[in-house]
This record gives sequence, structure tokens and C-alpha cells, in this order.
Amino acid sequence: MIGDFHLLRPWWLTALAPAALLVWTIARTQDAHRVWRGVIADHLLAYLLSKQKNRSCVGPLVLLGAIWAVAIVALAGPTWQREPVPFADDTAVLVIVLKVTPSMKTEDLQPDRLARSVQKIHDLLVLRGGARSALIAYAGTAHLVMPLTRDAGIVNTFAAALDPKIMPSDGDVAADALSRGAEVIAKSGQSGSILWITDGVAPEQRNALAEFRKKSPVPIRILAPPFRGPERDALNNMSAVVGARVLAISPDDADVRDLAQAAMFAGATLGGQGDHWQDAGYWLVPLVALLSTLWFRPGWMVASASSHK
Repeated sequence: MIGDFHLLRPWWLTALAPAALLVWTIARTQDAHRVWRGVIADHLLAYLLSKQKNRSCVGPLVLLGAIWAVAIVALAGPTWQREPVPFADDTAVLVIVLKVTPSMKTEDLQPDRLARSVQKIHDLLVLRGGARSALIAYAGTAHLVMPLTRDAGIVNTFAAALDPKIMPSDGDVAADALSRGAEVIAKSGQSGSILWITDGVAPEQRNALAEFRKKSPVPIRILAPPFRGPERDALNNMSAVVGARVLAISPDDADVRDLAQAAMFAGATLGGQGDHWQDAGYWLVPLVALLSTLWFRPGWMVASASSHK
């Protein structure tokens, strides 16, 4: 807390120097003794100038300097605690990792698993609005199909064009694809998550996935066909290796709404409170206003007759 105290805009403190100089200049011009010194002998000057009895040590000039000092400190942005990243749904990025293998052409989902997955990608990007998303396709090799972009239309276009026939080689390099996704998020300078769309993982990927999870804490969620039995059990076992939750494709939009909500708060999940600091300078504004009310005191700016008696 207090150990984290710093200023968001420390350059504002340089304004203290001209403010102090201005106060000092005004004080000199208001010093009647200084004006007449050299014109009237010092032993006579004290008798010729009126004296103000019971004069408060806190005068307009002191108050003016205090107000300027507090206002400058407020503008400098004192802070000592972080705050949640605003608009997390706009800042958190999403990398979609899509398996493109012959098994994804199985027609247990109409028209097939791959086509249905592409439809879900489209629906998800609509819900994410202008948030940045990227697309990675993999089979025997992993490829960044589309880097992070706010253009959902171009992501949808490239996703729809994916087919096992255009992949360089068949196979399963899920760990490599996830690693590429984590790299995309890391290079973005923002927090985010990975949506992994797959219908299964090769057993030989277990060690590679475990190694990936040791290196990267990026949140992962799996979208899979709504199958049951050994296929689902095998996928659940692999998902546990990377700490991912498996979500089955639904006939309605419940799945994509769940995924959109999860991606919205990926910033808080991965990045904690981020690098956003709460500006406490606003708390000094009431103090400036309170000090300013003293300007309305009778005889404050123009000395009253009684003050010279």
C-alpha cells in the first residue's frame, strides 16, 4: 500500500518552483518597509508606517501558496494502490486455436465438426464486439492464420477457408499450437486467454502439454463436440494436464455466451489488477475548495478599518 506510493504525473511538481517564485515576488511587492527603505531613514520608518495589530500569520498570500501547492500535488497524481483494468472486455485478447484434421470432418454435428466450429467462432466474435482476436490452425504443424485484429469479418473468412486438405501434414501438435497462442498474447502486451477447439488430443502430446503449462499460465478453455464415452473421457484427461475446462458445443448460443463472458474477464484472471493505478489526486480537490472559501472572509482581501486600530 504506502510502500507503493508514487506519482502518476511527477513532472507536475516542477510547477512548484514558479509558484513559489510568484508568491515570493508578490510578498516583496506588498512589503511597505521594503518599498520605502532607502527613501526614509530606518529609525523613522517604523513610526511613519501603520502597524496592524493581531494580524493573523495566515494571510491571503500564505493561503494562495497553500492552494497552489495542494493543486499541483493533486495534478501530479499521487497513488499507492492498483485498480482493476477498465473495459476488460475491450483489452483482453483472445487467441482461437483450431484443430484442422480429418477427424474434424466427422458429421456427427451437422454439417460437420469443423464447419460447426467455424460457425461458433463467428458467433463468439460477434459477442466480443471490437475486441482483438487471433486465429491459429494446426494438424501436423501449427500456423498463425490471422494475427490479432479487431476485424471479426476477416477472421471469419479465414476460418471458413480452413480444410484438412490444405494443411501441410496430418497429425497433432496441440502443444505447439498452444505455445504459439501464448506467444501471441505475450507479444500483445495485454492479458488474454486461449480458446482451444478440438475433438481430441493425441496421447503422445501429454508430456508436451505438461511442459507448456509449466511455462505459461495463460487461461485455456476447450470447445469440443458434445460426444460422450471414451472420446470425452480421453479429452477430459488431457484437459486436466493444462488445467482447461471443457465446454461442449450446444445447439443454441449458450456455449458462445459462456465463452464470451470468460474471455471478457481474462484480463483479471491473468493479469490481476494490471498496471492501472488509482489516481488519488481527486481526493485533494475538496481540500482546495475548502481553502478557497477563506477568500470570502470580511476584510481578507481589503483590510477593514478595525484591523488598523
